[in-house]
Amino acid sequence: MTPLLLFLLLAVCFLAYANGANDNFKGVASLYGSRTASYRTALAWATVTTAAGSLAAFFLATELLKKFSGKGLVPDALTAQPEFLLAVALGAGGTVILATLLGFPISTTHGLTGALCGAGFVAVGNEVNMAALGKGFVLPLLLSPLLAVAVGAGIYLGFRFTRLQLAVEKELCVCVGAERSVLPVAQPGGVFAAESLPVVTVATGLVAECSQRYAGRLLGVSAGRVVDAVHFLSAGAVSFARGLNDTPKIAALLLVAGALDIRWGIAAVALAMAVGGWLNARKVAETMAHKITGMNPGQGLAANLATAALVTSASWHGLPVSTTHVSVGALLGIGVTTRQVHWTPVLGVLASWVVTLPCAALLAAGAYWLAGPR
Repeated sequence: MTPLLLFLLLAVCFLAYANGANDNFKGVASLYGSRTASYRTALAWATVTTAAGSLAAFFLATELLKKFSGKGLVPDALTAQPEFLLAVALGAGGTVILATLLGFPISTTHGLTGALCGAGFVAVGNEVNMAALGKGFVLPLLLSPLLAVAVGAGIYLGFRFTRLQLAVEKELCVCVGAERSVLPVAQPGGVFAAESLPVVTVATGLVAECSQRYAGRLLGVSAGRVVDAVHFLSAGAVSFARGLNDTPKIAALLLVAGALDIRWGIAAVALAMAVGGWLNARKVAETMAHKITGMNPGQGLAANLATAALVTSASWHGLPVSTTHVSVGALLGIGVTTRQVHWTPVLGVLASWVVTLPCAALLAAGAYWLAGPR
């Protein structure tokens, strides 16, 4: 392997690491946000199921391998140029890791699209196919979050109607306990002395601070346990779909240049994604789980089912949608329906989406200007 191809491999692994750090927790954010699972449990589940999706990508997502090679967007000859692919990986990876450090969940798809355009404009100018950019990349990215809002809200309303028909009620927690309190107690002779006495306390909090469960039974099984089990499965399905959708986009940068055999390329990307998610997911996890909307397990389940259905369908049909846009859109649909949306952080997330494409384009353009052939 030449030094240039080695740099390309490292740059692609860096992009995969950044992708894992920003994206791995998105599928399980509802588990953590609804207090169905702890941060570590949710993260472990995300890591395992995302890796499974990554390894399945070779068999189920060949269309995305072709699309994210850049063919059709820039001239074919450019997509086989290692310097071009290196610039794309650095531009997209730099954008995604910066957003991760700031706690913004952004789209790696969006970053890759911007990087392809930025490096492409420097390399070939007006030969970048703007029509292909709009139809094959930008349109799915714009429509997917809007569709996710509608699908997420629709699934939640359907679940809510079914729950009411089955007479399954929601429960809120009330904390009861005892604490030691120092009180003045009268002593013989009219002297007061401090004495530690047990005091019973009852505490309630905001809905967002409570663990909300479901009372009642479904087919003889506790409704709460059924919801939690299906919620875990749905979170795994979202993470699997994310691995299936994102891995080909990143691995394509290696495969086109012939830097690695396809199996080793996907394995390297999957490993880097898993490490990035395990080490650097915390800030984005807090944003996704707690700053977009309050939710209970049933609402989180509805958002996950909407995300998994849309992302898996897009992967199967070769549409480069963003798992981030879809998952945030689904959570937003739930929040709008339940009137629990936290609009200030949501607007910050939307602003980061607007900045993603031009930021990646500028970074990739600069990288190609520095590393491109003279």
